[in-house]
Amino acid sequence: MNYLIKSTLFAVALGAVSLGAIAQSATPSTTPATKSSVINERKDNQQQRIGEGVENGSLTANEAAHLEKKESKLNAEERRMKADGKLTPAERARLTRQQNGLSKQIYNQKHDAQTQNLNPKSEVGQRQREQQKRIGEGIENGSLNAREASRLEKQETHVNREVARDRAANGGTLTPAEKAKVNRQQNRESKRIYRQKHDAQVRK
Repeated sequence: MNYLIKSTLFAVALGAVSLGAIAQSATPSTTPATKSSVINERKDNQQQRIGEGVENGSLTANEAAHLEKKESKLNAEERRMKADGKLTPAERARLTRQQNGLSKQIYNQKHDAQTQNLNPKSEVGQRQREQQKRIGEGIENGSLNAREASRLEKQETHVNREVARDRAANGGTLTPAEKAKVNRQQNRESKRIYRQKHDAQVRK
């Protein structure tokens, strides 16, 4: 009788241990994010937001160029801070403040009255829109880093302003010679976009 009781108690105890082990293995591990990873996640998130704005037209080329220039400067400052292998609490706090400021600027620029023409009628306008989509996709997926995107958008802005000036001087149209010139510029820009999206430089 004693043997039977002991065996039953042993089996119950063994079952409890097994259930506990199963429950523990089923619980996902929750490794706290490091402070550096939080900074990197914010950078990625802000690049995603800029890329989306370029792609959906809520950011113009000029707005995106300025935002990406600031993002590039912030990245360069972070690299300098990390030159000794780590960030001090003061440096981390400074980066956080700068990221907060840039985040607000991204929001404001995406929600102001300046937008791309989402339904251009001319061939020039359609190419402008298509190239903005390609740049936006590159920013989102990381194949364009902030510095590359800033330069591309600065070049896009230059072409856009030139087109606007020519149209204003000709009653809203472009002459055949002006169209040919813009087409050459857009061809060069298209090649630059392709090269920058397919080179070794990516968002880190």
